[in-house]
Amino acid sequence: MKSNSVMQTQKLSALQLELLNVYSFQPKEEDLLAIKTLLAKYFSGKLQKNIQKAIEEKNITEEDLDRWLNE
Repeated sequence: MKSNSVMQTQKLSALQLELLNVYSFQPKEEDLLAIKTLLAKYFSGKLQKNIQKAIEEKNITEEDLDRWLNE
């Protein structure tokens, strides 16, 4: 009798595959730290751009942001 739960396989993203390729070369700890820093800066920059875009599109002011932080 088959189980009702079906195991789902999840494919790796292009980024995950690329990172696996990097790890296959046994990088030094300092190289891994540099890669982590680059990724953090990249995604932080994307987030900041998206936030700025939302602020401009929704006409959010500094006062709005301050008020939300203090709620």
